[in-house]
Amino acid sequence: MRLDFDACLLLLLGAVLLDAAFGDPDYRLHPIRLFGHVSIALERRLFGLGLDGRLGGLVHMLAMASVSLACWYLVHRGLQVVHPLLPWVWDLAWAYSLLCTRDLLDHGRRVLADLNDLALARERVAWLVSRDTERLDRAGVVRASIESMSENFTDGVLTPLWALALFGLPGLILVKVVSSLDSMVGYRNARYGRFGWAAARLDDLMHWVPARLSVPLIAAAAALLGEHWRQVSSAARAWHAVLDSPNSGWSEAAAAGALRVRLAGPSWYHGERVERPWIGAGDWPAELDGDALRRALRLIGVASLLAVVVALFLSIALPSEACILGGERLGTGD
Repeated sequence: MRLDFDACLLLLLGAVLLDAAFGDPDYRLHPIRLFGHVSIALERRLFGLGLDGRLGGLVHMLAMASVSLACWYLVHRGLQVVHPLLPWVWDLAWAYSLLCTRDLLDHGRRVLADLNDLALARERVAWLVSRDTERLDRAGVVRASIESMSENFTDGVLTPLWALALFGLPGLILVKVVSSLDSMVGYRNARYGRFGWAAARLDDLMHWVPARLSVPLIAAAAALLGEHWRQVSSAARAWHAVLDSPNSGWSEAAAAGALRVRLAGPSWYHGERVERPWIGAGDWPAELDGDALRRALRLIGVASLLAVVVALFLSIALPSEACILGGERLGTGD
């Protein structure tokens, strides 16, 4: 008797388990690392040709997406000639390398572990945020960490995970390409204001639905942990627009409501103080300590686990044709 398994479901499950067990792998040929090198080289070439506006940015994004998908697919097809299981192993290596849920939580745990050493905690949180961390006090380090984890819950956890569940590995690759480009060229400055427009707008569109679905997930996690789950939805509606991004504010405001703390507020960027509004009610505390960060880690951790459950349900419930890799079957033998 031959047992067949859906390759897409096993790919999702395998990547999630590897990420949970080992975190983001660090190796020389990591897809994101290679992607960054190629992206920079292509950007320089396009700027040298005078394609430094929106057209050049669009060409840059389409070329990077095509190159990334081609690199994966050509090897995938080539390995089929050698052994039918090797393409799935190749796909698993990609999926594991591109999911980074544990890495997000690990960064937060490192900040928590070094919170009593303010200088070291500032160094740790500098890996998470773009603001000037040398000016942060202990409470500022905690707030910055919570903000980063809750914001990246959408673009670092939900969107990649659900893209893999719904569209297979090609969907995950495209999501990571666009997100990486947004982090590299999606800035409103003289160099990238026009060149990075396409990547920034597509990144906003890509995260639109997951950002809003982060609210019920965070509310469910808060309920399971005995946090302030009733505050989540109202906080998200009230303060999601505080941030410039059309998406980031939803999960940040939801986390603020779940923990009943104030986030955002005035910050320093490139030596200048930016008077940002607060996220959260005026009577919620802003002078946060390690306990608030510990609660935030539990909140995002449980919400991420719930997101995995949703992804597995989608992969099981949808017909195999809905996943690009879903038509493939893995057999265990006769």
